[in-house]
Amino acid sequence: IILKIKLERGCFTNEIDEAVKLLLQLKETYKKVTGQDYKSGSPPSEVTSTSGNGPTATTEDDDVVDPWTVATSNAKGIDYDKLIVRFGSSKIDQELIDRIERVTGQRPHHFLRRGIFFSHRDMHQILDAYENKKSFYLYTGRGPSSESMHVGHLIPFIFTKWLQEVFDVPLVIQLTDDEKYLWKDLKIEECYRFAIENCKDIIACGFDVNKTFIFSDLEYMGESPGFYKNVVKIQKHVTFNQVKGIFGFTDSDCIGKISFPAIQAAPSFSSSFPQIFNGRKDIQSLIPCAIDQDPYFRMTRDVAPRIGHSKPALFHSTFFPALQGAQTKMSASDPNSSIFLTDTAKQIKNKINKHAFSGGKDTIEEHRKFGGNTDVDVSFMYLTFFLEDDEKLEQIRKDYSSGALLTGELKKYLIDILQPLIAAHQERRKQVTDDVIKQFMTPRKLAFDF
Repeated sequence: IILKIKLERGCFTNEIDEAVKLLLQLKETYKKVTGQDYKSGSPPSEVTSTSGNGPTATTEDDDVVDPWTVATSNAKGIDYDKLIVRFGSSKIDQELIDRIERVTGQRPHHFLRRGIFFSHRDMHQILDAYENKKSFYLYTGRGPSSESMHVGHLIPFIFTKWLQEVFDVPLVIQLTDDEKYLWKDLKIEECYRFAIENCKDIIACGFDVNKTFIFSDLEYMGESPGFYKNVVKIQKHVTFNQVKGIFGFTDSDCIGKISFPAIQAAPSFSSSFPQIFNGRKDIQSLIPCAIDQDPYFRMTRDVAPRIGHSKPALFHSTFFPALQGAQTKMSASDPNSSIFLTDTAKQIKNKINKHAFSGGKDTIEEHRKFGGNTDVDVSFMYLTFFLEDDEKLEQIRKDYSSGALLTGELKKYLIDILQPLIAAHQERRKQVTDDVIKQFMTPRKLAFDF
């Protein structure tokens, strides 16, 4: 009513002009992506999308980033600076990294130092609260689409474990087995089994059972009225048109897909876990995730104040590239695109030597003369994730770029790091018994008082 009165009185002229400009820009983007003029209330017809959901880019310069598809034509990978502008997040700058170091008293994780986690929402707000002795909690997740995880899946869990240790806060981990049942041609029992198998790999990352709750959606939804109440509240405040606009759903998608975003949003709110937070709804969450999951949480942040909750804060990571190059992320369905956590030392060596895209030259003579390109070399990209020694990484970059280091030698560096890393993970996973899984997945009070 107030808005209507102000409009009738001619107020908000500048705001209206800006809104009109934005609408025109969005219509131009819509036409660029779909090849069709925007028509209110009508989804684009016959738009090809490799994901089956979400809008896709049709020009060579466009990066496709949504919860189901990540692709680019650029050999260097996604343009993350453009993605920050497109998604409206904030770049993780040196000032924020320095502040995290001051607040925690710990050297920032190399994922932060190297820009692997590159974008955020409201992290300064989290740090303000923490400095004022107000707690927060961590929330991340995994979509269990197969029995085995690959090394790219470890990235959010490695970083989340570091965050939990330096801030000493509770952690909840969502296994979206319901999502995989809705999107893939899998039996519901199979999706739950994948969730339990993936849970073993997550536990093997070294999380503290006294501070961590891992849950399957298929299981927890029926056990927690607080969780389901939040799901319903979110569902009530998001329209069908909004989820179609955010996620690209069509009229032929099953209703389970349309309602699922509310389920991924619900763990952002502390009242979804009354056993941990004693029914409190004022504990803010911090969500480390790959940036392709951001659409879920943009929706969540929009809904949060309307249902009496704080907006979740986020850390966004870059994508872990496929062995064949940075144009796509690793896929659990393509064994040759990924280094799996079940791979043997021999399989790791063979995959890297045979499939890892090289930034080197065609001949040794050319490589010695002109050097290699670390911007597109997958082995070097992987080293930025898993080689913790900054000085060693920089020396490898210089040697490869100058031609002093050959592609085979660079690949050997990576093999020598991944083989023991994955072997150690496999040994820890063997120690994860059914009883250990039950401890992590039982709704309970954690080692915190709220």
